[in-house]
Amino acid sequence: MARSTPVKKAIRSLTWLLVIIAGLAALNGTATALNDSGRDGWWDGASWVPELALDLQGGTQITLAAQLDDGQSVSSQQLDQAVTIIRQRIDSAGVSESEITRQGAQNIVVSIPGRPDNETLERIEASAKLTFRPVLYTEAVSNAAVGGDADATASPSATPYTPNPDLNSTPTASPTNASDLNWITEQLADEYTNYQCAADNDLSTARDDEPLVTCSTDGTAKFILGPVEVQGSDISDATNGLATDSQGNSTNTWAVNLEFDRQGTDRFSDVTSRLVALQAPQNQFAVTLDNQVITAPSANAAITDGKAQITGSFTQDTSKTLADQLKFGALPISFSVQSNENITATLGQTQLVSGLIAGLIGLILVVIYSLIQYRALAFVTVLSLMIAALLTYLVIAILSWREGYRLSLAGVTGLIVAIGITADSFIVYFERIRDELRDGRILESAVESGWKRAIRTIVASDTVNFLAAITLFILAVGNVKGFALTLGITTVIDLIVVALFTHPMLQLIARTRFFGEGHAFSGLNPKALGAVYRGRAQFRTPVPTGARKGAGGREAAKRQTIAERKAAESTSTRVDDSARGEGKDS
Repeated sequence: MARSTPVKKAIRSLTWLLVIIAGLAALNGTATALNDSGRDGWWDGASWVPELALDLQGGTQITLAAQLDDGQSVSSQQLDQAVTIIRQRIDSAGVSESEITRQGAQNIVVSIPGRPDNETLERIEASAKLTFRPVLYTEAVSNAAVGGDADATASPSATPYTPNPDLNSTPTASPTNASDLNWITEQLADEYTNYQCAADNDLSTARDDEPLVTCSTDGTAKFILGPVEVQGSDISDATNGLATDSQGNSTNTWAVNLEFDRQGTDRFSDVTSRLVALQAPQNQFAVTLDNQVITAPSANAAITDGKAQITGSFTQDTSKTLADQLKFGALPISFSVQSNENITATLGQTQLVSGLIAGLIGLILVVIYSLIQYRALAFVTVLSLMIAALLTYLVIAILSWREGYRLSLAGVTGLIVAIGITADSFIVYFERIRDELRDGRILESAVESGWKRAIRTIVASDTVNFLAAITLFILAVGNVKGFALTLGITTVIDLIVVALFTHPMLQLIARTRFFGEGHAFSGLNPKALGAVYRGRAQFRTPVPTGARKGAGGREAAKRQTIAERKAAESTSTRVDDSARGEGKDS
């Protein structure tokens, strides 16, 4: 015999739920296996166990000290701006539950869960001052000159060179633009000749309105650059991705894509329009990061749309790090690492266990309440909570290694709150079914009618919770952001479980004899609910509230609305009048 439509829908929904669970498990399992094999890729750090946050695991504490010249001071506004930028850089890799605070008048303390990698440290420490300078002269540098030789850094040649003050430092003719070779004075040429890329050269004092002698970041080329023509602050957005050629084909090399604001677009258009008419190397413009050249492409055409691409020896991680630094801006002042030390968990495993015990107690109370109120129907509640817990664990485990999420005690709190959210959805649905049974429907019909009414209430409730979670996630920082994330995840999972498990399960059990015939322990007993319908195709006239006896009558009386009570009293009055009239006639 062919299955009915509700049964087919139920099996289809349960199949989709199984596919979702299997897909999440397969994704996490495959990534974990690849990570354990030692191969690098998008699965780096994959594990079945979510990472813990600073309050539960401990981590690394980095103290940054402001680098100030003699007589210079740092303002409170500059420190606050630096804290904001560092937080944005760290959070751009995911919700890492880091803590960034001011310490005194000149220091910033950054606390990060676990041991940060080099890219994360660069996000914290780098000032990322990006500038665009025209190239005046350049040449390649031998490995020995840049420190490729093992003794190069220890040799006298690696000492920073001081230009001869007796040489002329004034241009023989006033330069007409930033690409004018008149910028190269006798003193600048002497500095370039003796400049060593392997030396610890101080580039932090270089002025934007003067030429600069510097090297590439990998030390393989030396440059004389003209004054700055475009600032990094003119960039409105920066992203990383695979570079493309002039035909739009991927080159399989990583690049940083830049978008300039209106002022930057005009400036960059002027620069590239001038450079395209010059001979090499003057047709090149150098992109400098903290006054070191990261790339020096030639201008083959004027770039007038404000969109540029930085290419070089980037990897996916290094290109993302640079893009994040440029997107969120340069630090207003330079910092040096004053200390870098491990710290212990502020709450530790004891508090985590306490939180989990609290959640377990709440779960047990929900189960006990379900058994008392819904009896055998409580097994659907328990199974639904188990499915929700499984989905939540898989999602958090994937977010942990893929997006840098770390589970804090606030996040655990969000998971505990989710138990109440999920239980509330079950109660709404079960009570709707009971209302339908009281109206005289059979159980199969009550399940479908109750679902249509309940799902609107459930969606409205979960929507409010989800909007609250989004608001907290956007506006809050630190642990509150972690709470908001877990609250949002569990709210979405609640809808999935109710639609793909709870409702299909009720569609199936409604066809069983135990529930369909209203067993006393089923939680759907028509007699206990005071339903109008009694047995298959058997109905009875509603009994006035005062005439109902037993537990079923008392419960039904409590649930009657004012209109229902008036209607029952009116019916009772008519019955009494009719009885008196018949007595008179007789």
